[in-house]
Amino acid sequence: MSLQFVVDGLLTGSMIGLGAIGVTLTYSILRFSNFAHGEFMAWGTYATLAVVSAIGAMFGKVAPIAPLSFGWPLIVALIVGMAFTALLALLLDKVLFARLRSQGQAIIVVMASFGASMALRSLLEFTFTSRPTYFSRAIQIAMPVGFGIRITPDQIALLLLTAVLVLGVHLLMTRTQTGRAMQALSQNAALARIVGIDVASVVRVTWIIGGALACVAGVMIGILVQIRPFMGFDMLLPMFAAAILGGIGSIPGAVLGGLIIGLAEAGAVQLVGAEWRAAVSFVILMAVLFVRPIGLFGVRER
Repeated sequence: MSLQFVVDGLLTGSMIGLGAIGVTLTYSILRFSNFAHGEFMAWGTYATLAVVSAIGAMFGKVAPIAPLSFGWPLIVALIVGMAFTALLALLLDKVLFARLRSQGQAIIVVMASFGASMALRSLLEFTFTSRPTYFSRAIQIAMPVGFGIRITPDQIALLLLTAVLVLGVHLLMTRTQTGRAMQALSQNAALARIVGIDVASVVRVTWIIGGALACVAGVMIGILVQIRPFMGFDMLLPMFAAAILGGIGSIPGAVLGGLIIGLAEAGAVQLVGAEWRAAVSFVILMAVLFVRPIGLFGVRER
């Protein structure tokens, strides 16, 4: 068995982990499972692609930043895409989820997220068609790093970006007043309101973080694989499995859960074939729910 699956698993796990952060924050703070989260990934990726295309139309072909396959237009476009996806998440909450949350029925909000997911995905497919597209068709030569492992500059850059973003979110949650307010709200919403925490502000920050990170995860998929309307939907089960495996409300847990699932999927591809890859997340999810429902870093509610 080649150790190449380790690199593939870490990359897949990074994408899953970034998406799972939004899933776990949404559930722990807003108390519902947002099944439209995958569409944030897809919409953010297509928004980034649109900005890249617009920059190309204005400035012509831009040389990539050696040794990467992309140049500064993608970096600028990613920042714009993150902002766009954060605004999309805020808008969806304002016009749909917030109204339903006020009624106090979590199942209604969950079902609404199903409907929003289908609507957003259909609109994306209608606008851009279901034909896959790419940020770049340039072929990179993977560099050997020993033990039969090869890795491309793009893959190294994206792994580093993931590490920086995860560290940034961790510092936000543990070292800032906003992060402490988010933790307080997730642990006891009623008490958080009593002590004067601005719940509306915390909710906005939650959507902004979740939307922005979903965009980054989607762009990573677009760079390394391809871009298509169903890309976010395909990542939905792995993201939820990672969030539950790590423990709802735990940022490190969501990332670790994503890495575990990514490595398990990559290992399964080598051992039993790619057709079983999608089953790995489901098997891990069921195992966690049976053995340790609170996840690796979860805390039992009293």
